[in-house]
Amino acid sequence: MPWRLIAVCLPSLLAASVLAAPGPARQAELRNLLQQDCGSCHGMTLRGGLGPALLPENLAGKPRGFLIATVRDGRPGTAMPPWGPLLGEDDIAWLVDELLNGKAPRP
Repeated sequence: MPWRLIAVCLPSLLAASVLAAPGPARQAELRNLLQQDCGSCHGMTLRGGLGPALLPENLAGKPRGFLIATVRDGRPGTAMPPWGPLLGEDDIAWLVDELLNGKAPRP
């Protein structure tokens, strides 16, 4: 029985791990979204505001999958909206990776 579960879940897990990075033009749009839209709650320098800080040291220890799910699905009961209806999974993964790697734009 466990093999059946693995056979059913493995294709989606593999697909999620090999998402394509957005192209340069889309990356520029996503950086703007991160700075303007995310920054409106998380602070324009991403050091916190209504929402928590999004700096690498603040995200350390949080699993990448958890962060992707948070962006995609939002946080019920908080001001964090679900971005999944507006952004593709590859866009969300790219944004999370930018935050984790400290590459997010900060004025």
